[in-house]
Amino acid sequence: MTHWFIRIAAVSATVLCAALAHAKDVVTIGIGTQNTTTNTVTGGVVIKELGLLDKYLPKTGKYANVEFKVDWQNFTSGPPVTNGMMANKIQIGMMGDYPLLINGANGQQSRGNETQLVAVIAYNAFGAGNGVVVNKDSPYYQLSDLKGKNVSVPFGSAAHGMLLQAMQARGWSDDYWNLVSQSPEIGSSNLQEKKIDAHADFVPFGELLPYRGFARKIFDGAETRVPTFHGIVVRKDFADKYPEVVVAYLRALMDADDWVRKNPKLAAEKIAQWTKIEKEVVYIFLGPDGIHTLDPTIKPLLVNSIRTSYGVLQKLGRVKDFNVDGWVNETYLRTAFKQRGLDYDAQKRTLANYDIQGKDPVCAKPVTSPKNAGEIWIEGGDIVPLSSPVCTFMGIRKYQEAGKKIAVAYLFDRGLGIKVFADRAFYAVNGSGTGMEVVPFLLKKDAEASAAKAGGTVATYEQVLAKMEN
Repeated sequence: MTHWFIRIAAVSATVLCAALAHAKDVVTIGIGTQNTTTNTVTGGVVIKELGLLDKYLPKTGKYANVEFKVDWQNFTSGPPVTNGMMANKIQIGMMGDYPLLINGANGQQSRGNETQLVAVIAYNAFGAGNGVVVNKDSPYYQLSDLKGKNVSVPFGSAAHGMLLQAMQARGWSDDYWNLVSQSPEIGSSNLQEKKIDAHADFVPFGELLPYRGFARKIFDGAETRVPTFHGIVVRKDFADKYPEVVVAYLRALMDADDWVRKNPKLAAEKIAQWTKIEKEVVYIFLGPDGIHTLDPTIKPLLVNSIRTSYGVLQKLGRVKDFNVDGWVNETYLRTAFKQRGLDYDAQKRTLANYDIQGKDPVCAKPVTSPKNAGEIWIEGGDIVPLSSPVCTFMGIRKYQEAGKKIAVAYLFDRGLGIKVFADRAFYAVNGSGTGMEVVPFLLKKDAEASAAKAGGTVATYEQVLAKMEN
C-alpha cells in the first residue's frame, strides 16, 4: 500500500512539475485610451481594432514563456488616465499636453510611480485643435465678448490650458469670466440648451459641435501660436522591465499612422464606426493637410510648449515641481525607427504633413498649392480635390446641379492656415463670377479685417454660392 502511495505521489509530482513548466507567465498591459479624442485614435482604437500590437509583441528569449493580456481602458479625457497610471492599473496612457504635464509632475512627486513621455501621437505646431464655441444663435464672435459670461471647460484638459494661456497673454484676471468645469458631454448639452454662454474643449469638439449644427467657433487654439499635441506616456517601472513591449507598442502606433495616410477616406469611415465621431469630422483632423499631423517624434518645439505650459500653471500655483528633461525619453522610439530602417533625427526635424494631391476636375488644373486648395466629399462617393476656393464653390454648384448631395466641403483659413468646414466659414469676397476672389476664414473678425483691407465684402457660405450662380 505504501509503495503504491509513493508511486502515485511521484507520478503526481512529475505531472505537476510538467504543468508548471508549461504554465505561462501572464503580463497584463493596461492601455488608457481616449477613443473620442480624434487625434489619439492611432494610439488606441486603430491599434486595437486592426490587431496591430499582436504583430510586434515579443515572443522569444525572456518572453518565450510569457502570455500578454492587453487591457484596453477607454476614457473621455486625460486626468482619469493619470489616476489609473498612478494606481498601476494602466501602464501605457495617452493624453493632451496639459494633462501630460500633470501626469509627469505627479509621477515625479510619487516615487515608484514615475512616468516618461515616449512618443507623440499627433500635433499642431500653432495650437489648433482646442477651441471655444458658442451657440449658433449667440451674439458673441470673439473671446473678449465673453467678459462676465458663463464659460465651461473640462478642468485639467488641454482646452483648459489654452484658456489659461489666452487669459495670461491678454492680461486678464481669473475672474474675467465665470469659468466652470464641465465634461465634453455636459458642456455640449448645456451649450445646445443655452444654459451656458460658451464652451471650451479639446479635439474634436471645437469642430464636432459646429458640424452637428448647433454651435459656432469663436476662438481657435491656433490664435495662441503655442503648439499643442497628444502624446504617449508609460510607467517608468514597466518600461524598464519590459522595454521590448514599449517598442512593440510604438511599432504598432507607426503602422496605425501609415494605415490612415494610405487611405484617409476609408480610415475616417472606419474610425467613425469605432468611435461614433462623424467621418467628416475625423477627416478634418487626420486627412491630408488636416488640423493635426500624425508624427510620433518628440520635437523640440513640443517639449518647449510643455515648458511654456508649466510656466503658466506655476504662476497660478497649480503644478508641483517638474523636471521636463528627465521626463522625456526618446530611447524606445529611436529603437522602433531603427527596426523599421527609418531615420529618427530626420523625421524629428520636419513639420511636414501629407498633402492634398490630384487634378481639379472642375477647373481642369492640378492641385499645386495645398493650403489654397479645397475638397468636396460627395455623399456616398469620392472626395474630390479642388485647386482653389473659387473652384471649390464652382464644384459645389456643379455637383448639386447634377443631383449629387455634398456631405461636406473643406477649405483652409487664410490667416490661421487650418482646415475648415466651408459651410461654417466666413469669406472676404472681391469681384464676381469666375473672376471673383474668395478668401476663407474661420472667424468673422478675420474675414472683416481682410475685406476692409482689400475693399471687399464679408459673405457667408450661402452668400458666396449665390454669387457664383449670378
